[in-house]
Formats: sequence, C-alpha cells, structure tokens
Amino acid sequence: MVQNYKYISPFKILIAFHKIIEGLEQIAVTDVSYRANYAKALLNQIEDKPEFRVGIDKLDFIEKNQELIQHLLADLFPTALTNNEIKAATIPFYDFTFNYSQRFKKILNDVEASFDLSIRNMDEHQFFIMNCTLILNFYFHQNIDFGKPIFYDIPDKNGILKHYRILYNVDFLEIFPTENAKFLNQTEIDELVDNYDNLDLWKKAFPEHSWILKGFAIVSLVDVTVESAVSNLKSNLLKSDTEKAELGESFESIFRSVFKIPDLRVGFTFYDEEEDLFLKPPFNDEKLHSYILLNEQEADCKNALCGCSYQHLIEDKKPFVIPNVAEYTAEPNNLNFATHLINQGVQSFLLAPVIKDKKLLGLLELASATGRALNSVNANKLELILPYLSDTIEKNNSDMMNQLEAIIQKEYTSIHKSVYWKFKKEAKNYYYSSSAREDYNFKEIVFKEVYPLYGQIDIKGSSENRISAIVADLKAQINQIIQILDVINADRKISIIEKKQFELTSFLEELEQPFKSELEQIIHHYIETEIHTFLQNSASNQEIKSRIEAYFEKIDVKTGIFYQTRKDFEDAIMSINKKMAAILDAKQEQAQEIFPHYYERFKTDGVEHNLYIGASIEPNREYNEMYLQNLRLWQLETLCEMELEHHKLKSSLPYRLDVTSLILVFSSPISVRFRMDEKRFDVDGSYNARYEVVKKRIDKAYVKNSNERITQKEKITIVYSNAAEEKEYIKYIKYLQHKNILEDDIEKLEVEDLQAVTGLKALRVKVKHQENTLVLQAEIFVSNLLKERLDSKFSYHNLEHTKNVVAGIETLCKAENLDTKTSTILHLAAWFHDVGYVECTKGHEEKSVAIAREFLQNKQIANDISDKVAELIMATQFDYTPINQLEYIIKDADNMHLANPDYPHTLELLRKEWELSGDKAFCDRDWYRLNIDFLKNHKYYTSYAQANWQKLKEINLDLIQQQLQNYTTHGNQ
Repeated sequence: MVQNYKYISPFKILIAFHKIIEGLEQIAVTDVSYRANYAKALLNQIEDKPEFRVGIDKLDFIEKNQELIQHLLADLFPTALTNNEIKAATIPFYDFTFNYSQRFKKILNDVEASFDLSIRNMDEHQFFIMNCTLILNFYFHQNIDFGKPIFYDIPDKNGILKHYRILYNVDFLEIFPTENAKFLNQTEIDELVDNYDNLDLWKKAFPEHSWILKGFAIVSLVDVTVESAVSNLKSNLLKSDTEKAELGESFESIFRSVFKIPDLRVGFTFYDEEEDLFLKPPFNDEKLHSYILLNEQEADCKNALCGCSYQHLIEDKKPFVIPNVAEYTAEPNNLNFATHLINQGVQSFLLAPVIKDKKLLGLLELASATGRALNSVNANKLELILPYLSDTIEKNNSDMMNQLEAIIQKEYTSIHKSVYWKFKKEAKNYYYSSSAREDYNFKEIVFKEVYPLYGQIDIKGSSENRISAIVADLKAQINQIIQILDVINADRKISIIEKKQFELTSFLEELEQPFKSELEQIIHHYIETEIHTFLQNSASNQEIKSRIEAYFEKIDVKTGIFYQTRKDFEDAIMSINKKMAAILDAKQEQAQEIFPHYYERFKTDGVEHNLYIGASIEPNREYNEMYLQNLRLWQLETLCEMELEHHKLKSSLPYRLDVTSLILVFSSPISVRFRMDEKRFDVDGSYNARYEVVKKRIDKAYVKNSNERITQKEKITIVYSNAAEEKEYIKYIKYLQHKNILEDDIEKLEVEDLQAVTGLKALRVKVKHQENTLVLQAEIFVSNLLKERLDSKFSYHNLEHTKNVVAGIETLCKAENLDTKTSTILHLAAWFHDVGYVECTKGHEEKSVAIAREFLQNKQIANDISDKVAELIMATQFDYTPINQLEYIIKDADNMHLANPDYPHTLELLRKEWELSGDKAFCDRDWYRLNIDFLKNHKYYTSYAQANWQKLKEINLDLIQQQLQNYTTHGNQ
C-alpha cells in the first residue's frame, strides 16, 4: 500500500487522476472531433475503473494499468520530448515514481538492479515537516518556503555519480482534512514555523493520516552534476581538519563527476618556491598522494620533471597534459618521467598549476589508466575548480607557516606556560611604553625562592654501545667482503685476492682489541680504495654478481659503509627518548594541577628534566610545602613508570639498550634567572651554582670506596644531602612498595666526593618488573646466534623476520586471551622457529628444534614444554596444515607479513635470498605469478587474523596482480 512508506506522514495518500479526467470530459463535448473522439475513448477505458477518479491506495493497481496511465498522461509527457526530458509522475518527497519519460527510463536502466532511488539526505524529520508545509501552504494559505533544494544522486553506467535537481509540479494535487485533522490558528502556525527542530510539536499539530493528499505530481529532473560537484568541492574545502579525514575519497568522486572519467584519480604536490622543490602533501597517503613524488618526501623540480613540462608548469604556470603516456615515451628526454607514471598504472596524466596572486602553490594531478581520457579540451574544466583550490592551498600554506612558528617556539624557544605570564607582562610594558621602543630596557626575568627538582633517565653505557655498534658494522662488512672474495677465488688461486683477504683478516684482529677512533677511518679508506673498484670489475658469473649487488645494497649512501647496527643503535636511542619524553610530558600536564611550576626537559642519550616550584612562579595562589612534597612523589612515581615502559619497549628495540634513573634532591630554595643572551633559564648566584655542579657530575659518580656506579639498570637512585631528605624519600619509597611498584630492598649508599661537593648520600631501589625471564633469555640467545652465525645471503629469514613473527605471536596471544604458560610456549617457538638457517636451508626446521631443545634443556625446562615448542616449530613448515589453536596462531604469525604495507619489499628480499641460497632465479613475470598463486591459496586460521589481516592481504594481492599486468602490458611477455 502507498501508506506503508519508510517514514510516517500526516497524509493518507490517494493517487488519483480526477483532474485529468475532468479535463478529458470537457474535451469530449467540444467540436474538435479528433480530440473529442480520443477523450471519449479514454473515458470509456476507465469507465469500469473508478479508482482512477476516487483514488488508488494500492501500488499494484498502478503496475497493472501502466499503459492506460501512459495514455491518460500523454499530454503531460509529449512523445516529441520524451528522449530529452527527465520526467515522471510521483507524490512529492516520496521515493516512488511511475510513468517515466524515455530519458528517465534510460538513466534508471543504466544502474544496478539493487540501486535505491532516494532523495539525498532526506531523513524522517525533514520528510515529515515538508509534508506539513504542503498542508500549510495549500489549505491554510501560508507562504512557507520548503527550504533547501533537493536532489537525486544516480550513478551512470560507468559508475560516475550524476546529480539531478528535483522540481515538482503540484497542479494535479488536492489536500483535504479528515475527521482527525486539527484546524490551526495563526498563532499556532507561527509557533510551528519558529520551532522547526521540535518534531513532536509538528506531529501533535498534524497527526498521522489526519489529511488526505489526492492526485499526483510531476517530477522533473535537471542534470546539475558539474554545478553540484563544484559546490561539494567548496563545502569539502571549508571543512575542519577532522572532517577532512575522507577528503581524498570525496575529491575523486567530485572530479570524476566533473570530468566524466570513471577511473580518474587525484593527487597533489606542493611547491616550495624558495628551494625549487616539490614536497609531499601532508595528507593520508592512501587518500591523496603525489604521483610525481610517489614514496619520496621531496624532490628537485628539474629532476622530477622533464624539461618541457618544467617550463610549462613552473615557468609559464600553464597546465601540462600527457594524453597518452605510452606514446610520451617516444622522446628519450621523457622516458624516465613516463616510466615513473606507467609503473603507477597511469596512461593519461594532467598537471595543473595552482596559483594565487601569481604565486605557484603546487600542482594538481589528475591520472587515469585509460589513454587519452585526459586531454587539452577537457583540461579547460579546471577553470571551474582551480580558484577554490588556490584559496584552500594558500590557507594551508598560511596555517603551515603558523604551525612552523609554533613548532620553532615549542621546540627551540619555548616559554613554559607556568612562567609565561611574567614574560607577557614585560612584553606589554614594552608595547605600551611611551618612550621609543629602541630605547626600552627589558627587565630581567627572575624567580626567587624556588625549589629545584632534577631527574633523568639515561642510556646505560651509551658510549660503549656506540663503539660496539661501529665495530659490529665494520666486522659485518669485512666478513661479507671475505665471503665474496672466497667465491671469486674458489676455482683459481689469485695471489692479489689472497693478499686482500689477509689484510681484511688483519683488520678483524685489530677490531678485537680496544677500539681506536682512527681505525674506522683507516678501514673505510682501505675498503673504498682497494676493495670496491675490484669488486665492481669482478662479476664473472651470476652468483658472484648477485653477491656483489647484495653487498653494495647494504652500504649506506651517506657514509659509504655498512651502517645497519649503528642505525639500529641510533633508532633505539631515538625510540627510547621519544617514548620517555612522551610519558614525561603527559604526566607533566597532570603535575601542573598540583601547583603550577616551571618545567623543562632535554633529550641527550636519555631524557633529563628540571622542575622549579615556589610562590614566585604562581603569585596568585598560596604556596605551602605540601605542594613540593606532592611534586617529589609525582617525580619518583613518574620515573618508575618510565622504567616500566622502557622494560616493555626493550624487547622490540632494534638494538638492546638499558637505562638508569636518577633523582637529585635539593632542599634549599634557589633563584633562577632567564639569560637573555642564551634564551634559557639558569640558576642565579654562586651558592646556587653548587646545585648545577652536582647535577652535571652526579650521574657518573661511584659508590664511595668502590668501582660501582651509583646508578644501575632497572633501579631508581635518589641522591640527597641530609637525614630529613632521606626520611622523606623513604616514606615515598614505602608507599610505592605498598603499591607493588618498587622491590622491598632499599640500598643506602655513600657517594664518592665530587669536586667541591662532599657528603652526598643515596638511596637505591629496584623497580618491579612482571616479566617472563625465559622468553627474555631466549630472545637474547637467538638474537646473538643469528647476528654471529647467520650468513648475509639470508636477506629474508633473518632476525628482523623473527622479531616480526614474535610481534604477531604477541598480538594473537592477546586476541585469544591465552594464559601465561601457553603464551610462553608460543613465544619460545617463534624465537627459535628459523634458527636452523645458521646450519642449513633444507630441513632447517629440524635443526631449529634441536637448537631449541638444547637451550631449554640447559635452562632445566620440563620435557612437555620442550615437546610442545618442537611441535610448533615443525608446524611452520611451508606445506604443513595446522590442526589446533596453537598451530593456527604460529602459522598465522609466520605469515603476518602478507598483510604488511611493505609486503612488495619483503618479496624482493625473499627473491634475493632464494637466488643466493638456493640457486632459484625468477624473471619478474614468473615471480609475480608464483606469489599471486600463493596469496590466492593461502588462508589465515585465527579469527583475529581473518578479521584484521585478510583484507590487507587482499590489497597486497591486488598490488602484485597490478604489477604483473603492468609487466605484461608493456611488452615484457
């Protein structure tokens, strides 16, 4: 029934043609015979169908009488216009239509059967009130505007979304009240008009089915696709940053509607005029990226573009179109840029400069996989769009400059908010000064009688670890060179090669001695001058060539030497500092609520912080000693949290580093002064300088009369001067012991005498770690074994892969909510599953089991655990089908890389490994096909992997299939 609509309405709907019938009756009695005869014939056909006159409330009646309705409405739907007009019969605001013009039929026939023709953004609220306004205008003679325009959004046969403005002709409608209708006075009507949002008020005034809507309306559609798309673009560009989360997707839909290209993709590249650089847009890479830069952050404009396009875009500031990228390769100068586009699946490309006030802001990029889809003719449509883009990009640049200024102030010249008031006050004095500003003398910013709190979390043995990393890289580089020379000299004994091997071996022996800084430069110079040229001219066969290529790929571009271990070391320090600083900053926000205080922190090989609290920092609040005590407890608890977070982080670091934690207690108030020349705070006065001396030397101090540092890993060291301070901090320690944060033992130490400072003491207490010692020991054992014995040819099955599998185990164990014992077994299996590669490739799983069993036996672990670890290691065999939950988990973790964004890079590592270790060489086509088959046949077993990794794996499958398609398309069959 018509009444069973998705939204309630004040109307009872009766589709009727009584007004048309009344017109036919008048024509039937006229003297124009052909018109009269036609009208009489129609009236005869409907004579036994009173529903046409009194009203139809069942839609199936309309379906059964479509042809008769078409004849009745013939004057309103002239045949001559049926292929031009987009027209149908309807009821206003309802989503059902009938008696379509031919053009309307064609539009609907082009969409999928499941498509639901519905008015854009029409909800229950708007639907009800728009129906009510019909009553108010028709029956109560009001003049209420229905509001905003309404649209249908209908995709065409190519999937391009078209937008149609809806216009209604209601000449054939009548509205009648029922016995349930309420007759409103003007005051009641005014109250409704003033309360659009109060739907209950409107429903009370117009109860459901209290009015009859009899007749029909004519709906006419106007194609406003381009205008609507441009309007949507303007709306999107005005959205907040949060609302722009789906900006890229909206862009593509809008641009496809304007250009009528179904596979059109949109990109953008920023332009830095100062350095003549292209810059990557700061948007989500998956939504709106740069086709020029792809994965690069920036590029020199002249190198990124060929000469003619550079002149067109950068110098002349005109659009540049490549209608057919394949044809564009014909010119040698264009080959690199064209190949760069082809590799991204682009066959037609348009670059348009976005300009504001004659200044180039960036390049809009339009790309299509269809040749000649973009051309110089449709490029003119950009005139509709570019003005709005230029305003937005200029605003973005302005915002970026403001953010850069904010970053500079925050990271380099920040004035902490707790003392900002004093700087602001002095700035106001300067601003309102009646004297010439150049003669103004700024007052010094000094805060007197403040209590200092100093703390640090420091990388333990950072200098020694840095040297160890250098030595490890040098050893790895020399050993790989020796391995290559062994292969080159396998069949023929060439003296010069043996000489080089001897010299390299001598360097290895020197590296076993205490490290001398000049040795690195000596080795680097020798390798650069004596080895590299030799290797580049020694690729006599494919195996040697592959080994040499693998060697040079490991060389860092900037340093010219192996840099992996040092990079891991530096990345580890950066990760620790970033994590520790983030915790400290977040906790500091909470600490400011205790009492406003000055806070600053520094990143070195660790994170240091200074706090100053006192009445002079916040003169508007009453200060007492309780706030200092609260802050001291906060500092100790925060350092404990940082220690615990480091302990969690440690196992995932690329280079294992420990930290030590220290607090310096100083109970005497001091003064701090802002140094105008250095733009920072410093202690003021000679007495206060003693505090700075202690700060700089205390972390390297020893326990008195010993060779033991006062700071130790996993412990908090608290340095103090007097008994009152000791008593205060022991209370804090006992409180944290009660909270199960600190161990029970408290060490009391005497600190060695420092220069000009004596009598310092220290408390030292260990932070409690809820850790799995066995897994930690396994991690250390496997990491050392793979670093020392695994051949460099294993570019995929290495420590990095093992860590990734362990990370997958961690994720799946949490998802499956496994107990500690089961989780431990899975972690052990993950750490050991590929260690057999240090001995062989074929059958490495059995070797892995043997190594794992020996390790667990030495740790006196029960046989049942050892057996389960062995079973899980064997379950990682390539062709093994898992049969239980734990095997599902380790199998999925071992294949987690299939869902990683860097999967194509991982594939290349595996490909190279197979070439070097198994003599399996594949051309691109065969390699793509092999991995496509594997991905299609692979399945995840755990519910978590199926829900979270399967779709990502399918994206990677699409990517590899696209690579194969590109390979095949360009004639490399």
